[in-house]
Amino acid sequence: MSQSINQRVLHPHSDLPLTLRETGEGRPVWVLHGGAGPAMVDPIIDHFASGHHVLAPTHPGWDGTPRPNWLAAVGDLAQFYLDILAELELTDVIVVGSSFGGWVATEMGVRDTTGRLGRIVLIDAMGPVIPGQELTAPTSGPKGTGADVSARRGPSRDEIARLVAYTGPAIQDPELFGLLPGVRVPVLGLWGEHDPVTPPPYGRTFTGAFTNSRFEVIPTAGHLPTHEAPDLTFAAIDRFLQSQTSFQAR
Repeated sequence: MSQSINQRVLHPHSDLPLTLRETGEGRPVWVLHGGAGPAMVDPIIDHFASGHHVLAPTHPGWDGTPRPNWLAAVGDLAQFYLDILAELELTDVIVVGSSFGGWVATEMGVRDTTGRLGRIVLIDAMGPVIPGQELTAPTSGPKGTGADVSARRGPSRDEIARLVAYTGPAIQDPELFGLLPGVRVPVLGLWGEHDPVTPPPYGRTFTGAFTNSRFEVIPTAGHLPTHEAPDLTFAAIDRFLQSQTSFQAR
């Protein structure tokens, strides 16, 4: 990657320093990682770095960062990030969320009352309870947390504990699905064809609940299509971002 990545720590609250990776210039892209940690979104950062202003926070609680008690739900984290976007005076923001990060991105869309967001990309996201669509809870991967998350079976036990601190033990929200039609910005749902955690039928229904959405399945990929089928995944994202039309989930 030609662009260097800077890491800085913001101090929006006395008890919550926020670690933020940042690179590039242009339209802002807010990149949200899943339960396996910040390394899982490295390909997304690399893809956008040459033409966008990329910002990738480390969710409080991951990689040794603190999570204060008032950050006790996914909605709390989403609102905190919207406040950060306002503090940074960012608008027309593309939010890209993978797995748990997709849940946070969805909650940001639900809560965005000031028009900070421009588009949302959900990659094998989790979050809402959808009748008739069962999810498989993430299982812990092998010992160690190596950077090559594509080779791991899932988050470590510690990472699952961090996830549950936000989501609760059910790792789903029974009220979220009914709020999705209120999100007005365009939404792209990308799902790996062989995702064992959030299967494509779940993703299709999830994406279709938004008012303005497009749904695509990435052939051969599982839960991490940005690692498993990057060319197809990023081509789909680029088509979505370049299109000026409204969408309807397919």
